Amino acid sequence: MTLDSHILYFLIISCEIAFWVALLSGFAVRYMFGKRKVSSVILACVPLIDLLLLMFVIYDLLNGSYATFAHGLATAYIGFTIAFGPLLVGCVDKWFSYKFSQGPSPVPTALTGWQAVLDELKLWFRCILAVLIIYVLLILIVVLVDDPAKTHAITIWFKIPVFTVLFWFIFGPVWSMVFFKRSSN
Repeated sequence: MTLDSHILYFLIISCEIAFWVALLSGFAVRYMFGKRKVSSVILACVPLIDLLLLMFVIYDLLNGSYATFAHGLATAYIGFTIAFGPLLVGCVDKWFSYKFSQGPSPVPTALTGWQAVLDELKLWFRCILAVLIIYVLLILIVVLVDDPAKTHAITIWFKIPVFTVLFWFIFGPVWSMVFFKRSSN
């Protein structure tokens, strides 16, 4: 049984929704109801969501499906979630702590000065990490399926991430340097 690519797109969107539901409910349980252990269990489900999506993709391809753009998109989703997920979880944790537990106010991201450039460089390095994860997953899929005819459609995903890294560099760190303004402090 193979998955229709529409179903795979639905699964990717469902994983994104599940990510946010697990994240927000995990911190709501922690900070609004004081249930730290329950919160930890809920938050532990966040990486499992990516694992489930990867399992669906591999299962689909090993059961005779030809790779589609959706299979590559799933690897991109997983790569970016793994690379940027911890940063996002930390930001949401700080926000919930501030709003519901008298925690310190979250520090806003610098918009000008060298700190803005450094922040953009850090995000760009995360983008590079995401791309490396995408490549590892794509290679894993190609090796596991072991049929070039079935994996040919995802070969474009070996090109798209390179452009993502270049685009991110231009409109991240370089953009910050070009429009660098000294902080008024």
